[in-house]
Amino acid sequence: MLALSAIVLSTGVVGRPEEVSVTAGVRQRGYARVLAVRAWQLWALPRWLVWYVLTVAAAYAVAIGVAASSTTWQPRDLAVFGLLVACSAASVELTRRAGENAGLSKDVFGVWELPVAILLPPVFALVVPIIRTTLQQWRIRRTLPHRRVFTAAAGGLSLAAASVTFHGLVGTLHVTAPGSFGRAVAWSLLAVLAVLVHSGINKLLIGTVVKGSDPGAQVVRSLFRREPLYNDLTEMCIAVVIAYGVMTNLFVAVFALPFVTLLQRSLRHDQLVHASRVDGKTGLLNAATWEREAATQVARAARTRTPLAVALVDIDHFKAVNDTYGHLVGDRALKEIGDAFKLLLRDYDLVGRFGGEEFVLLLPQTREHDAVRIAERIRTYIAGVPIRATDELGADPVRLTVSIGVAALDSYRRDLTELLAAADGALYRAKQAGRNQVHMVTSEATGAAESGAVPRPADGPPPPDGAR
Repeated sequence: MLALSAIVLSTGVVGRPEEVSVTAGVRQRGYARVLAVRAWQLWALPRWLVWYVLTVAAAYAVAIGVAASSTTWQPRDLAVFGLLVACSAASVELTRRAGENAGLSKDVFGVWELPVAILLPPVFALVVPIIRTTLQQWRIRRTLPHRRVFTAAAGGLSLAAASVTFHGLVGTLHVTAPGSFGRAVAWSLLAVLAVLVHSGINKLLIGTVVKGSDPGAQVVRSLFRREPLYNDLTEMCIAVVIAYGVMTNLFVAVFALPFVTLLQRSLRHDQLVHASRVDGKTGLLNAATWEREAATQVARAARTRTPLAVALVDIDHFKAVNDTYGHLVGDRALKEIGDAFKLLLRDYDLVGRFGGEEFVLLLPQTREHDAVRIAERIRTYIAGVPIRATDELGADPVRLTVSIGVAALDSYRRDLTELLAAADGALYRAKQAGRNQVHMVTSEATGAAESGAVPRPADGPPPPDGAR
């Protein structure tokens, strides 16, 4: 049949001309759809991650089908679900002006979705994230569809797990509605347990995707900082209170809406404060934040006589990369190098982007020779990692090198300004000596510098005339 269709299509002797044109139009639309699917950015992820995303989405669809077929629909359940969904939609509308962060973001919509998991059968918990993510895509921010689908799937599966946990234990322990003091305590503890189940599964599912798509992402630090944990605790408490109140009076949810709005604004404020500290292209600290925090650490190290080092890192011939491949590739290179720092440095090291292609590192508890060894490891790693110029298969990668200048705290350099000046001098010598090198200041009196190992330079675009 396939061979016959190909022959008929090539000879063009099927039916009337208008039938042939209609058939050709259908085929063209089909080909366009296939090409559109092949262009999804989902396929650019690592193969194992693509299968992971598809498996979670498939499990989500199966879970909805199984839960829907085994649910007895009750009018009151539909009324509770409708009210909580309406409150969730109102929260989405109230966050439109604040917008939504790209990448990994935190919200408080669980305040409305967790009561759905606690009060209603699991099918409602599975469905409610679909409504909310659709509203976010339509009303707040359009993002890649597969991200919304996976977010809904991860939220739905974790909420369903919470619902099954709660209703299973309530049935086993015969804790129906909180009446007496003992039952009220037992019901509350089971509700908290269900919330913890949801939080753990959701973080695991989402964190795996974020880390898999961006190995340099600091998922644990993002999810378990003090402020996000405080907001998680607040969200959990309000969700349990709303669930408890809705059992007796549906309209308690309406009175909780202003408090949820305040919680959302508090969370957004923390996100804005965090965003003001980092560089948008690399995720590293911006120059002002790095200098402020580094000055504090240098003063403390000088006072307590503890070792500390500073390193300046400059990308070699970065202007040639922008001129040859375009600024989008240059931005990708900056992001890759920022990820390399996150991968190779310690949690308490301070990394910042100082300028266009210049980065700065503060290395506490690090003597000068250890700092050179760390800088050499960074230089070697960056020289060996290719950067994709385009997403096309078979495209030649871009290879970059960096030059690094290192200076350590000593009796002649006692503040941040002096350390940066010394590191900048060492960086200049590394550039003068041929680039792709590590130099450090070794003489306290003269500020002379010596170089680390100098490997064969990696292939890359030729430097433009007059490039530093």
